[in-house]
Amino acid sequence: MAQEQLIHTEYSEVMQKSYIDYAMSVIVARALPDVRDGLKPVQRRTLYDMYELGIRYNQPYRKSARIVGDTMGKYHPHGDSSIYESLVVMAQDFKKGMPLVDGHGNFGSIEGDGAAAMRYTEARLQKLTQEVYLADLDKDIVDFVPNFDETEKEPSVLPVRVPNILINGAEGIAVGMATSIPTHNLGEVIDGVIAYMKNPDLNTEQMMEFVPGPDFPTGGIVTNKDDLLEIYSTGSGKIKIRGKVEIEPVKGGRVRVVITEIPYTMIGAGIGKFLNDVFSLAENKHTNDIVDISNQSSKEGIRIVIELKKGADVDRFCNLLYKKTRLEDTFGVNMLAVCDGRPETMGIVPIIRHHVDFQYELCTRKYTTLLAKERDKKEIQEGLIKACDVIDLIIEILRGSKDRKMAENCLVNGVTEGIRFRSEQSKKDAAMLMFTQRQAEAILDMRLYRLIGLEIEALRKDYAQTMQNINDYTQILENRSVMAKVIIKDLKAIKKEYARERRTVIDNVAEAVVKEKPIEEIDVAVLLDRFAYARVVDRSTYERNKEAADEESKRIIFCKNTDRINIFTDAGMVHSVKVLDLPYGKFRDKGQPIDNLSNFDVNVEHALFIEAAGNLKNRAVFFATKRGMIKGVDGSEFDMSRRSASATKLSDEADCVLCVGIIEEGDTIVFRSTKDYFLRMDASETPLKHKNALGNRAMKMEKGEEMQEVYILKKDDTSDPVVKVSGHAVHLARLHLGSRDSRGVKK
Repeated sequence: MAQEQLIHTEYSEVMQKSYIDYAMSVIVARALPDVRDGLKPVQRRTLYDMYELGIRYNQPYRKSARIVGDTMGKYHPHGDSSIYESLVVMAQDFKKGMPLVDGHGNFGSIEGDGAAAMRYTEARLQKLTQEVYLADLDKDIVDFVPNFDETEKEPSVLPVRVPNILINGAEGIAVGMATSIPTHNLGEVIDGVIAYMKNPDLNTEQMMEFVPGPDFPTGGIVTNKDDLLEIYSTGSGKIKIRGKVEIEPVKGGRVRVVITEIPYTMIGAGIGKFLNDVFSLAENKHTNDIVDISNQSSKEGIRIVIELKKGADVDRFCNLLYKKTRLEDTFGVNMLAVCDGRPETMGIVPIIRHHVDFQYELCTRKYTTLLAKERDKKEIQEGLIKACDVIDLIIEILRGSKDRKMAENCLVNGVTEGIRFRSEQSKKDAAMLMFTQRQAEAILDMRLYRLIGLEIEALRKDYAQTMQNINDYTQILENRSVMAKVIIKDLKAIKKEYARERRTVIDNVAEAVVKEKPIEEIDVAVLLDRFAYARVVDRSTYERNKEAADEESKRIIFCKNTDRINIFTDAGMVHSVKVLDLPYGKFRDKGQPIDNLSNFDVNVEHALFIEAAGNLKNRAVFFATKRGMIKGVDGSEFDMSRRSASATKLSDEADCVLCVGIIEEGDTIVFRSTKDYFLRMDASETPLKHKNALGNRAMKMEKGEEMQEVYILKKDDTSDPVVKVSGHAVHLARLHLGSRDSRGVKK
């Protein structure tokens, strides 16, 4: 039994190497496309499997499940879902610039509907895929490598004759990196390739005369044309895309805003989200112009209709859509692809350079294979022509030979022993034939009808054509300019048959600006009932219903409709609500819980003081905590745009705010401790600090003693507030006036 071998190594090094190996496997063998054919391994394997199964564009459709199963069993053992998803995407004309698969059945929709299960759908290759992506695989044009279990061979790259990585784009997330390449117009990209082949010194700016920018299958408008040069130079950046909007008049002076093209990024659930966002514009009162929203999209195309009120500002509404919804969006570009076995971010010119180099390689291998075949054919044809000239002698050799081997030996090596000839001269002539081995085999396999005069003439014509082919192929292989002409000729033919009009408009469009309509500022009254339901009425409505309002409301705040209501809580927080967000209307209209309109959580904290932010300016807001700390804060510090913020600093987690209120000169404050010590002091002794400060001690307390209650006595309040302590009354206003940080009196 062999001894165990222990390998001592650093664990971190093993982990690092293992993770790097895993990352590179994902990058190269799964997530990123190859710059040469623009395909990920799963796409390449699926297309090759369809080619092997004979599912041609002019043949019947085959079940997707058959394609997926065969691909998984032979080439891609990573699960059927990834293969089928790849097949579906390659068939969707709203995702790919040029679909590579012809799908039959439900292959999903632009609105986000998923494809049917693979047992229900069928597919076959597109004509473009068959003729431009998979042609000449039988001519040793690319390397074939063993599959995962080495039972099959698969191409390492497909012989794609156009820059598929630009035409169909790519999306993929690897480990530590991602690729995002937009789609482009086939005809424009071919023009760019031809221009580069004629002038390899072409820079990005010159290339963009032929390829001006992306061409998304959903159309739309690219609005930042001036940024494209930088994006296509570096291979990364952000393209701003906007949907296409048309204005249709309706009877009665109204108009419809009709969206006929959407940004590429809105494909899928984005359309449903867009409709919700438009509804939210009306709900949140960004606009009051919307009458109706409907999605009338169909197989014929996108049609989202928004009907507006009579007299609506259409330009402002469209700008609102661009600014507040995904009708204008950003497509992040990162042109990352596998190049020479490693990931690399490239601009458009390097991508086309790699493609052209790949085309020269394909062309060289193709015509090397064709030249070898033509030379083999030439050898055979020369032998047959020579044989036709001495056919009588050959027949004599065949008739005089005992077996095929004897006749073949005579034709190749001139060995005549054992063969019966009619004359000595025939024997001498036979010894001089000297055919090659392959020629001899062809002669022995030749049928008698080839001896007909017309057949011999056709043989001579074929031989002349073969010699012409050999000359042409030799010229192509030996002269790069001739090879370039051949590639360009093929590209022009592809463009003529498959190119289509550009769908995406490229322009410089000013950024959408939405000028909010000025709100007419009026005086209002915010009414809060005992259940903390809030509603807003204008001041005139309040004055007419003053008696009922005062009786029914726990708190009434007079302010402007443009103000904010601040809610101060015992947790030391302040929550802000716009007055405009509160229900506004008639006096008897129902209010809304104020905690529903803010971040104030009634289950966690309690409201101590509610006031309009405008009413706090230039006034001191008083805070007192359970730990006995007090301070005054300038009310302007609470004029904020945030929904929630810290109102004061607490000593520790067990501390809380006991009292919040406004203090003025002449007011007094009474503190009561848990041991029933009372201290009454002048409000002017309250230290003024910032809201984030802790404050100062209000009264001296013993260990374990805390503040129990705090009362603010207003200078103009003539009432006599009373507190019961151990059965007897304590008149707060009659307490002796002491100083801050003293012990107070026991009651």
